[in-house]
Amino acid sequence: MTRDEIFSKVQDVLEDALGVDEDEVTPEATLVGDLGAESIDFLDIAFKLEQTFGFKIPQGEMFPEGVAQDDRFVENGKVTEAGLAELEQKMPHFDFTGFKSNPELAKIGNVFTVNGLVNYVERKLGETANA
Repeated sequence: MTRDEIFSKVQDVLEDALGVDEDEVTPEATLVGDLGAESIDFLDIAFKLEQTFGFKIPQGEMFPEGVAQDDRFVENGKVTEAGLAELEQKMPHFDFTGFKSNPELAKIGNVFTVNGLVNYVERKLGETANA
C-alpha cells in the first residue's frame, strides 16, 4: 500500500470519527487543534484504524498513557527532558520538534497530526508484512 493510499484511508477514518470535511484533513492538521478531537475520540480513531487496516493497536502504543501523571516527566505544567525522551521513544511516528521549544503539557495535542497517524499506520503495516 502506498503512502497516498494510507493517507486516503486515514483521511476517511478521521472524517468518520470526527465529523470533519475531507478538505480539513491535511497532513499537517492537528487532531486536537485543527480537527477538534477530544480524548474519547482517540479511542474511536484507534478502533477505526484497526478495522480499516487489519492490525491490532496495543493500548498506549499510538497515543501515550500515564506520562502526564508521572512527576519525572511533567513539572510545573511542562514536559521535562526525561518526559520528552520518553514520548519520542514511545511515539516515533509523531514529530516533537516544534513542541520541544515550549513543552507545555496543555499544548501536547498539537503534536498529534494526520501525518503522524499516517507514519504510525505505515510502520505498523511494515511490521505486519515482515512478521
